[in-house]
Amino acid sequence: MGYLEILNELFFGYIALFIVVKILGKTQINQITPFDFISALVLGNILGDAIYDDKANLPHILFSIFTWSALIFITEVITQKSRRARKVLEGDPSVVIKKGIIQWNELKKNRLDIDQLLQLLRAKSAFSVNEVAYAILENDGSVSVLKKSSYDAATKQDLKINAEKAIMPMVIISDGKIIERSLHSLKKDEKWVHKKLTEANLTLKQVCFAEWDSKQLHLHTY
Repeated sequence: MGYLEILNELFFGYIALFIVVKILGKTQINQITPFDFISALVLGNILGDAIYDDKANLPHILFSIFTWSALIFITEVITQKSRRARKVLEGDPSVVIKKGIIQWNELKKNRLDIDQLLQLLRAKSAFSVNEVAYAILENDGSVSVLKKSSYDAATKQDLKINAEKAIMPMVIISDGKIIERSLHSLKKDEKWVHKKLTEANLTLKQVCFAEWDSKQLHLHTY
């Protein structure tokens, strides 16, 4: 394959992809669902792989691009008009925290562990599970957070109150296991943890997650 032929396929392939993106709209760029993400990858790979395939000429490349794009477009139309098809192809959002309580069944169903959940919450400026009233895992993998009213009220600066020093909450128990490095940072030991559990009439096996906010140990059970 000569350079002129590669240039020709790249040029017209570029134009074809530009047209396709304009037709499909911004949803393919945002990749709002796993299906959108995969279909966008395949669309790009069709052009990338075909250019260096000696058996693939320009008509074949354009045919592949527009055929795949037509399938994506038809799928988008179907999901817009059919709620049942939308549920199958895109799925439903999952409530992973409800009324301040972690919904472990939803985490398991979505194959999400506690560390990943905490990372998603921090991305929404929620550094403690105790701050969150509701958290919804969206179809694109992000989390929408509704904070508790006590954490979403007027700031101390608005009320002209001297602000206390911000303290990062420490994860004490994760997946039913005590986090030693957190205890070391707090200069506490496992006896302190078990004492707190006893005060709450709980055992370590019953607790899936716990964090300390410098004032209270917030416990979440299975």
